[in-house]
Amino acid sequence: MFTNSLRRHAEQLLARADIQINGSRPWDIAVHRDEFYSRVLRNGSLGLGESYMDGWWDSPALDQFFDHVGRAQLERGALPGWGSVRLYIQSLLRNPQKKSRAFQVAEGHYDRGNLLFEKMLDRRMVYTSGYWEHASNLEQAQEAKLEFVCRSVGLSPGMKVLDIGCGWGSFAKYAAEKYGVHVVGITVSREQANLATERCADLPVQIRLQDYRDLHETFDCIISLGMFEHVGYKNYRAYMEIVRRSLAGCGRFYLSTVGKNYSMRATDPWIEKYIFPNSMTPSVKQIGAATEGLFIMEDWHNWGSHYDRTLMAWYHNFAGNWDSLRAEYDERFFRMWKFYLMASAGWFRARNLQLWQILFSPFGAHAC
Repeated sequence: MFTNSLRRHAEQLLARADIQINGSRPWDIAVHRDEFYSRVLRNGSLGLGESYMDGWWDSPALDQFFDHVGRAQLERGALPGWGSVRLYIQSLLRNPQKKSRAFQVAEGHYDRGNLLFEKMLDRRMVYTSGYWEHASNLEQAQEAKLEFVCRSVGLSPGMKVLDIGCGWGSFAKYAAEKYGVHVVGITVSREQANLATERCADLPVQIRLQDYRDLHETFDCIISLGMFEHVGYKNYRAYMEIVRRSLAGCGRFYLSTVGKNYSMRATDPWIEKYIFPNSMTPSVKQIGAATEGLFIMEDWHNWGSHYDRTLMAWYHNFAGNWDSLRAEYDERFFRMWKFYLMASAGWFRARNLQLWQILFSPFGAHAC
């Protein structure tokens, strides 16, 4: 009786998103265990993600399922699970992204093994969205993205460039080879630092295992692609002050970050536990407050639809190369990683997540 009641409640909730339980459409879900209902209603997104990892439910098109959920804004009407409440309280009482915890996200995500990312990403290993306006495949989209960044900050030979959160050195290598600039890339991931150093050998590129709070020099321009999501709302202002202090003369600062439509003080509990520890997605308001009095915003683009397409390409690469990854990762990991990529694509498609490309200058584009 209790299980039937929970199922009816789930059916009513999902009906708002035009999703049926055991339906026949690609975005419908098939429930394999009755305990699914109580687990999700009790634990929210954490229960949804973990029950998928455990094989309790499936959907033929997981990205479409999350697109429907996102468009109906079901997460805003549902009661938060204990995981969400706990993270919110913790974010109020302490600083989850303080310097002493900076390397935890690398240990929990970026250091999972370079082979995983080599098989999933493009050949340059760009781990942010590509730019698909004139691209027909992932390689073209990622090269277009790197070129867009280089042109936006006005690179010219001999410039000294800082890449905050340099990943596996994709931007550093591209900028050094094509524009003749000197690049310092910093990352908190040992795996990234080691491979980036190898890939950028014989180029004017220095890769450092370093937190952004340890910067004490100036650069002609600064870029940050997909790192700001690890800064945290309590550190946004300090981060921008460090960037401003590190920017020489009239240099430009290019920020690429995933964004939320409303300000948050905690992340999704499933993402926190399994994908990006200590992560947080900023809002327009939070970015504006952090940069007020420090920078002039010169340009702002939203590439949310481009990230949807990028994530789908990453998933197809990941799934297509799974046979070469099986020895290192089990089936539960496959379902976890699929959930991460497909859910993210769905959220971008539903416009619940945004991807902002923001160009800042200290004095204005025409002041120097």
